Amino acid sequence: MDTQMDTQQMTDDYLRIEQAILYLENHYKDQPGLEDVAANIGLSEYHFQRLFTRWAGVSPKRFLQFLTKEGAKGLLDQSENLLDTTHQVGLSSLGRLHELFITAEAVTPGEYKSRGAGVTIHYGIHPTPFGKCLIATTERGVCHLSFVQTSEGDAIDQLLEDWKQARMIEDYKSTVPLIEPIFDLHYNNRGRPLNVHLRGTNFQLKVWEALLQIPVGAVTPYEGIAARIGKPRAMRAVGTAVGHNPIAVLIPCHRVIRKVGEFGNYRYGALRKKALLAREFATI
Repeated sequence: MDTQMDTQQMTDDYLRIEQAILYLENHYKDQPGLEDVAANIGLSEYHFQRLFTRWAGVSPKRFLQFLTKEGAKGLLDQSENLLDTTHQVGLSSLGRLHELFITAEAVTPGEYKSRGAGVTIHYGIHPTPFGKCLIATTERGVCHLSFVQTSEGDAIDQLLEDWKQARMIEDYKSTVPLIEPIFDLHYNNRGRPLNVHLRGTNFQLKVWEALLQIPVGAVTPYEGIAARIGKPRAMRAVGTAVGHNPIAVLIPCHRVIRKVGEFGNYRYGALRKKALLAREFATI
């Protein structure tokens, strides 16, 4: 089947998966069975099992364990140490996203102040396994990735707000090849690294680069990021920088959770954050 058709189907599937995640979140203490979740979203057990497994790659039962608060605590206990011990590289170096290496290139201070003057941005809106997303690129790499929340127009307006002086070109064909390497956890990249073009303050860049060092299937608290950048008391500022991450998924701000084990908020909705995390946990 055509890859684009596959992705469109997964986008359609995600709307029902999101309903299922919400039901599981509200009833996790009861550990609901397959029949309970299926009935809640209006599917037979057979069709729900097939839908969920096609989307997540694992059964709903295994997926459930990663959505519980206790599961989040356990993951955090494992991942804090993992973040500290398995990533000995410094900031501004390579970050690993499953089989894909990402190279981060930041704008200069002058470029940051110019708000994108002299920069040409190509953008497109695409279906993904987590709903529609807007991807934008410059000649240096991906400069923006966001999920469509209220409308496609609002998503584009946010891109324009971030790069006010840039020249914008709608260019679906140039951005569609990025969908598979970004969203397919089993994608095997044998080509050149995928570059991201970051625009932010020095503090924001340090936070975003620290996020790149969190492995797939791992999570860390805000305290962990603050310690990583040498600012252990700047947890509030770290939280703000995480919330302003301009390149979702590739810079994995969804892997930051509260220290008490709560998954916490997410710019593109708490349910989408849980879906991103649980799919990563379930397929590693």
